[in-house]
Amino acid sequence: MSDKFIPIKPVPGFTSGNSLRAATSRKFNPGEVVDHFERPLKDLRISVTDRCNFRCTYCMPKEVFDSNYKYLPHSHLLSFEEITRLTRLFVNQGVQKIRITGGEPLLRKNIEVLIDQLSKIKTLDGKDLDLTLTTNGSLLARKARTLKDAGLNRITVSLDGLSDSVFKRMNDVDFPVSQVLEGIDKAKEVGLAPIKVNMVVKRGVNLSEIVPMTKYFLDSGVILRFIEYMDVGATNGWKMDEVVPSAEVLKILGENFDLQLLDSSSSGETATRYKVLAPNGAEGEIGLISSVTQAFCGSCNRARLSTEGQLYLCLFASQGFDLRTLLRDGAPDSQIEEHITAIWSNRDDQYSRLRGQNEQTQPSGLRRVEMSYIGG
Repeated sequence: MSDKFIPIKPVPGFTSGNSLRAATSRKFNPGEVVDHFERPLKDLRISVTDRCNFRCTYCMPKEVFDSNYKYLPHSHLLSFEEITRLTRLFVNQGVQKIRITGGEPLLRKNIEVLIDQLSKIKTLDGKDLDLTLTTNGSLLARKARTLKDAGLNRITVSLDGLSDSVFKRMNDVDFPVSQVLEGIDKAKEVGLAPIKVNMVVKRGVNLSEIVPMTKYFLDSGVILRFIEYMDVGATNGWKMDEVVPSAEVLKILGENFDLQLLDSSSSGETATRYKVLAPNGAEGEIGLISSVTQAFCGSCNRARLSTEGQLYLCLFASQGFDLRTLLRDGAPDSQIEEHITAIWSNRDDQYSRLRGQNEQTQPSGLRRVEMSYIGG
């Protein structure tokens, strides 16, 4: 295979200095809100449930999320109408992409009703929203057609290996890989594309799955992305020595395939993209998401709305901003919009960059929010 060095592309806006420079130097559209570092708000990730039927060790470890764990009561969850209203207000601030997350979002009853409501919202320039959903794939085969018919554009599936034994070690439940692959095939059949498959790589568990996963998805149209194991939340027992740096993943891939660096697909892109060429002529695309070893804080344009209406400005945040109370207390749209604008305008989150420089990242006594609560 190729013996040339294939670089991991630097992320625009990232600097190893003591301050975070603006992601871009640009003019902003009317109505668009930007934060302290001039990062625009473009991407809203909405968690619709804090429940999941998997117990992935990096997200909802079984020792914590056991039969005694107290999930949010249904009355605390935002209704579909509340989510849709908030989405409209975020779109008025410049949001163009909506990702439905969880927990496992397909566990939320009648999720297609929400998809239908969101699909009718237009961006500030009159275009359709980029409406997508992340799932563990367990229910995808039976839900794919309904989701597509409701207006979902595309889907991302979490899959950490092709081997049932490895897959079980990662998700800690007895669920066969074949059913996730069936869901991916069904999603492809109904047109939920492009499909992305996210693989969290954890040392000592699924490093051996990198090449088989890549081979499997070549010539399929599915984009495979390798994600560094992250220190999200406070329950997954994260250790730096369990992180497999993207550079190591890239080396493994380079020993088995020819790789060609691709341009970013959009502003705020988190993955460094490569075209993959196999010796037999098969080809595909992979991405490397290096949130531990190469922070992309400088271009981060994402906000996260929790299941119960808390707005979080970073995946590693400790505190959210309550929007549900405003909704249920009868606040007018203008007041809620002003609140969102004020929150984002004062945003200065840069957790991964600071962690990479061994700087203080967490206020004393505060715990980071769990990924299952706000989505990845």
